[in-house]
Amino acid sequence: MRIGLYGGSFDPVHLGHLLVAEAACEEMALDRIVFIPAARSPFKPGSAPAPDALRLRWLRIALAGRPDFDVDDLELRRGGTSYTIDTIREYAGRYPAAELCWLIGADHVPTLNLWREAEVLARSVEFIMIPRPGNPPEAPPPPFHVRPLRGWPLGVSSSEIRERIRTGKSVDHLLPPHVSESIQQTGAYRPVAA
Repeated sequence: MRIGLYGGSFDPVHLGHLLVAEAACEEMALDRIVFIPAARSPFKPGSAPAPDALRLRWLRIALAGRPDFDVDDLELRRGGTSYTIDTIREYAGRYPAAELCWLIGADHVPTLNLWREAEVLARSVEFIMIPRPGNPPEAPPPPFHVRPLRGWPLGVSSSEIRERIRTGKSVDHLLPPHVSESIQQTGAYRPVAA
């Protein structure tokens, strides 16, 4: 079995995330993709994402009806800073016969050697690089090897979506409809009245 692990803040999950997962399943012959929302990124120490319960709810809404897409809240339950190596070890223990792949944005590839236990990580998992439209991918640092994903690069990011919501701009066609409805109902990302 080949399992793709897709970590990130998913703040909020958007159609670009779903298209990437679909492309990874098809191109890399993955049997399933597990979306793993991070508790706190070691590379974004000052950022405060939407509450964990909301990000988890939005992922579950977005992935409903897709038996090959799962959500795992293990990093949220673990709390603190989320390190990929800890999650890889957890999955290697759960699925000792599986081939594990980690989906990674092209912008993170040059810094892989700075990740916790980088040498062990390089031997433990296959990296699948998600291209960023308009940015040529950089080579990974040794000893890392990455396989680029060809399909469906979409020029949208969660930070752009949050900003559009904050400024009252439309996010139609950027989010799964039920996720968009939930964000509107909860008032997430809206400026707090003074």
